[in-house]
Amino acid sequence: MQLNQITIPCLDYNVSIAFYTQLGLVQIVDAPPRYARFESPNGDGATLSLHIRDQEAPSHTVIYFDHDSAAELDAHVKALQALGLKFHKLPEDESWGWREARLKDPAGNEICLMFAGKNRRFPDWRIDIG
Repeated sequence: MQLNQITIPCLDYNVSIAFYTQLGLVQIVDAPPRYARFESPNGDGATLSLHIRDQEAPSHTVIYFDHDSAAELDAHVKALQALGLKFHKLPEDESWGWREARLKDPAGNEICLMFAGKNRRFPDWRIDIG
């Protein structure tokens, strides 16, 4: 598996978009008012996502680890369960084209083990950055 992306909460969608654009990240998904995704300008595939923070819910960061296939993801989850790790969400296909499983690290941070294939960097709704 490899580090895929980190999703962080934001309070003001437009202000956050402007900030990360000024930092030099390239916006590749624009789903106002709740979600945006950026990739690093060097094109290495690393992405940062912003998700509007629900004022009623606690803020949290999600760290995503990508796998080369859905079968590899499923096998990895089974191996981790055999080691005693507890998942609150077993591998499941999502409507946005990813397969995800979720657990928490010892500090309570959300970890998403996933397989997205082309849908991570090149979803049908990707912004044309031509």
